[in-house]
Formats: sequence, C-alpha cells, structure tokens
Amino acid sequence: MRKLICLELCAGAGGQALGLEQAGFEHAGLVEIDRHCCQTLRTNRPHWNVVEADLRKFDGSPFEGVDLVAGGLPCPPFSVAGKQLGMNDERNLFPAAIRIVEQCRPRAVLIENVRGILDAVFDDYRNHVQKQLERLGYTPEWRLFNAVDFGVPQLRPRVLFVAVRKDLCGSFSWPLPGSAQAPTVGDVLYDLMAANGWKGAAGWKKRAGEIAPTVVGGSHKHGGPDLGPTRARKAWASLGVDGLGIWDSAPGPGFVGMPRLTLRMVARLQGFPDDWQFTGGKTAAYRQVGNAFPPPVARAVAEQLIRCLRSRKVVLMAG
Repeated sequence: MRKLICLELCAGAGGQALGLEQAGFEHAGLVEIDRHCCQTLRTNRPHWNVVEADLRKFDGSPFEGVDLVAGGLPCPPFSVAGKQLGMNDERNLFPAAIRIVEQCRPRAVLIENVRGILDAVFDDYRNHVQKQLERLGYTPEWRLFNAVDFGVPQLRPRVLFVAVRKDLCGSFSWPLPGSAQAPTVGDVLYDLMAANGWKGAAGWKKRAGEIAPTVVGGSHKHGGPDLGPTRARKAWASLGVDGLGIWDSAPGPGFVGMPRLTLRMVARLQGFPDDWQFTGGKTAAYRQVGNAFPPPVARAVAEQLIRCLRSRKVVLMAG
C-alpha cells in the first residue's frame, strides 16, 4: 500500500508538516516564503522538498495528483488582534490556495486558521470560499477546535477547514475532542526549568499547575520574543512566568523571582518534540514557534483524513 502524498502551503516551522508526517503522509513539497522557516524545515528534514517561494507566484501543476493539499494560511487578515480586513488584506492567501487546489486536484484539502475567521463579519467570505471548493468538486466544512483537547498544554483555539472530494463524502469524520488529557505547564516544563539547579523549581511547578494561555508569535512588522500583550502577561504571571521576554537558558540555583520561558519551553507548550530545531535569531525563532500549528492537533485531523482516503480505496478494490 503506497503512502499518501501531500503538498503543504505556508509550511512555517513545520508544526502541521510534523503532524501530517506522524499520521502517515509523505510530503511531495512544502512551500514557504520565510527563509528562516525554510532553513528550519531543511535542518530537521533534509530529505523534504522545501520550496522557498511566494504562494501567489507558485505553480502547483507539477504536483497534480497529490492526495492532500494542506496549509496554515496567514492569520492576520482574520485575527481579532488585527483590523480584520479579510479579503481586502494583502496577506489573504485563500485565492492562491484555491488556485493551487484547482491545479493539483487533490482528493482532500486541509486549511488551518484563527478563530476570528468564524466571526459574522466573514460569513460572506467563508461562503465564497466554500462555493469555490464546491465548484471544483469538493464537500467543505469548517470546525473550531482547541489544542488543549488533544493533549497540548495550552488554550489555543484554531479553525480547521476540510474539503474532501465529493466521491469521498461521508467517509471523513472529525477527530473527537478530549482524546488526550493535557498536562499542566508545571508538569510539562519542570525538568527544563530545573535543568540548571534552580532551588525554586519545585515550588514553581506547584504554582504553574494550570494550562497555559495562548502562545502568540507576533508578526514580521510588530512584536518581539515575548509572550504577548498586557492581558496575556497577566495570565502568564498567575502561573509564575514573566512574559516580558524569552531567556536563553533556565534560571540558576540562586535565582529569586519569576522566571522567563526559554524557546525550548515554548516549543514544548506548542507540542513540538525536543529534537525539533528552530533556526535564526531569537526573535525569528520565537515567531516560528509562536505562530505554529500544534503537531498533535494536525496529527489528529490527518489521521482521520487517512482513514477517509484509505477507506475509499478499500471500497474501490472490493467493488
């Protein structure tokens, strides 16, 4: 049985790509415009075909026949933290993604975005996107999930858009939330926080006995390596974390006060394995982590897509 093949758009630092790989997909290509993200992908998976390109200029024709086109399209056009310009935002890449789907004609499509895209202000645009996919022969559906329901120790709502070819309609089922219990921030990060012998690590673990707020990555124009605006920093402070910046290493033995997280700690809160490396300076690396799609959520949806695609093959062979 051959592996199912996917083409990934706006691959970022590989959160969705890793989840797809863990589920069983094989990548034919990963398209990403950010050079630091591209280097991160190549560093972790030298065999991947990473295409550093603007999605609006990318030709998907050579990838015709892939099983899945997946992507984490830019969130700022639909984020409540921005102006919510939607289709009028220059960063909106839904038109480019639909064009590539038309070129590739995959059997399924998976797109990830922020919760804001479900706001009433975007009802017409969501309907427009759906009609475009229906015209191409797909049955689309939007669904809101929270990463915490899939074992990620973070309150991270994300909207997933899945469209399956009409002959597969009825074969796809969304993953069930609550399939894995998320640990607390203290449980997840204690070993990293105590790595340099900090005597207060055990006490900190008790204080950090809750799920983390949403990790934010900032944009290329604004923000640096910190854990978000004032409201978010207050939430982090309740867990005993100073959200004003990111440290290069864990606190030492005599440290007193609230520690900051390291890049590795934030990556763990996003569901990345510890051996996944992020390239570039501190700000560039943190943005890659903060903007990522948690691999466990991507894997859960991808596993359902594989069941859908495989079940159709079984039906065809049986007939």
